[in-house]
Amino acid sequence: MQQSITTFIFKVVRPFWGMLAIQFLVSILYAVDLNLGPYIIKLMLDASHRGGSEAINEVGLLACAYIGVYITVSAIYRVYDYICLIFNSRLKKQIGVKLINKLMKHSYNFYQNQFAGSLTNNTKNVMNSVPVVIEIIIERFFNGIITILISVFAFWHVSPIFAIALVIWGALFLTVTYKFAPVARDLASQAASTNSHVIGHIVDILGNMFSVRIFNGPNFEKDKLSGEFNKSVQADQKRDWFFLKMFSFQSILIVAYQALCLYYLISLMKTSAITSGDFVLIITLNIQLINKFWGLTKYINRFASEIGNIKQSLDIIYSPPEIEDAPSASDLQINQNLGSKISFKSVNFCHKESYNLFNNLSITIPAGQKVGLVGYSGSGKSTFVSLILRLYDPTSGVITIDNQDIAQVTQGSLRRAIGLIPQEAYLFHRSLIDNIKYGNFSSSDDEVYIAAKKAYAHEFIENLPEKYDTLVGEKGVKLSGGQRQRIAIARAILKNPPILIMDEATSHLDSLTESQIQESLLEIMEEKTTLVVAHRLSTLLNMDRILVFDKGIIVEDGTHTELTKLDGLYALLWKKQIEGFLPTLDNAKNK
Repeated sequence: MQQSITTFIFKVVRPFWGMLAIQFLVSILYAVDLNLGPYIIKLMLDASHRGGSEAINEVGLLACAYIGVYITVSAIYRVYDYICLIFNSRLKKQIGVKLINKLMKHSYNFYQNQFAGSLTNNTKNVMNSVPVVIEIIIERFFNGIITILISVFAFWHVSPIFAIALVIWGALFLTVTYKFAPVARDLASQAASTNSHVIGHIVDILGNMFSVRIFNGPNFEKDKLSGEFNKSVQADQKRDWFFLKMFSFQSILIVAYQALCLYYLISLMKTSAITSGDFVLIITLNIQLINKFWGLTKYINRFASEIGNIKQSLDIIYSPPEIEDAPSASDLQINQNLGSKISFKSVNFCHKESYNLFNNLSITIPAGQKVGLVGYSGSGKSTFVSLILRLYDPTSGVITIDNQDIAQVTQGSLRRAIGLIPQEAYLFHRSLIDNIKYGNFSSSDDEVYIAAKKAYAHEFIENLPEKYDTLVGEKGVKLSGGQRQRIAIARAILKNPPILIMDEATSHLDSLTESQIQESLLEIMEEKTTLVVAHRLSTLLNMDRILVFDKGIIVEDGTHTELTKLDGLYALLWKKQIEGFLPTLDNAKNK
């Protein structure tokens, strides 16, 4: 469900109504001051024309009142600044937490189709733009309306003609501005979208700088980025050209209004229908009103741009999640020490814009069983695992764990029950101990050390200058592939889940370390339901069962010994395997 801008802003500012009320009150006082100052000057000018000591005393008192009003308003504005100082920082925090929480509810597929840099930019846009929008609403729009209303009252006392002219002209001006606003907002949103896409491309280049260097890609990336910038420039110019035409039309309205007021003032002065003070009051207030309206026009540009930023960002962040907890979802109930039974019942699955991978797939993995998953790339092994993790939902059919439909349990409880050691271990740019503790946030340091030792990570960590407090860099770039893999294994050991999934968990390790860790992995597999995705078939010799995938179909199911005797796909892979690695589909068929 898409989130409207108005609804979103109301939700995030709800905890700060008191601060907002003070800001609106100060805005009203400021509008009063904008009219009161010129009115006091009018009174002083009229009194000075009368002459005499009484007039001088009256002017003196009015001068003191003028200074007093100025001091009071200045003091009130310092309070306003203080409120804004507290309000803006807390509001940004509120927005940031809310948006990140929303982003974390999106499916894995959502992130596969988005630039991380664009999502970061979208979050930053909303955090920065909402306070600006609120500031414009209070300081420009609300204050401008109050100023106009008070000015109409002041004009009426000089001559109703001025008040009527101001109301008509103001209504015309605001109507024109209102009509322009939707177009301005849409153009600003389009510009924000292209700008965000440019940021995403820049982050993508910087995040893959190794590949850019190795493949001599700087010129290619420069040309590609230049093309993205051209789209952004065109969108910006289209938006700004529209504002230029809008400002030109509004300038004509302002000039016409000023000319009309001056003509009528001069006419009234000829007949002595108004005093010099009235003349100065009208001129002064008109100048302030023109500045207000002109400033309002200028801020329409800013307001539309900020609203465009917010709209474009919320449209992405609040796009409907592909995978959500069912309304009545409950926590998955499992026995932590006995493993869990996993069942696929008539499961069909199709990746978006792809062929149907699984057709009526049904299989059961008993609790505590160790199962290897084998097959060519694209045969369905990773998708099989992803469906169990509920990174995707099946097109139809049911997947159960301990006879509980995983679509009817909370995603949090499902993933707490599953430990994953991926082939590529991406780490947070945090300390090593923080990365390992991600497996169990409440674990003690001693428990972390034990897990690290079982993963054969403790020794290399202790040799680092900062030991467990060492920062690993973005995605763990400061560590080698094997070191990152050992941290991922330690994390899974610390989690100690009833279901363990390993996707080429030892692929980045040297043979000696792999042999040592295999012993630790066999130890933690005990009394756990374990799925092992492997290209190195020698790692599956201790499995209770091996499932062989081919184009989304489980074509063979049995132990290593049973499958090698079948003279089927597994036997072919085993025979043609070179140095323990799975051959490609073409190579296996050609040999």
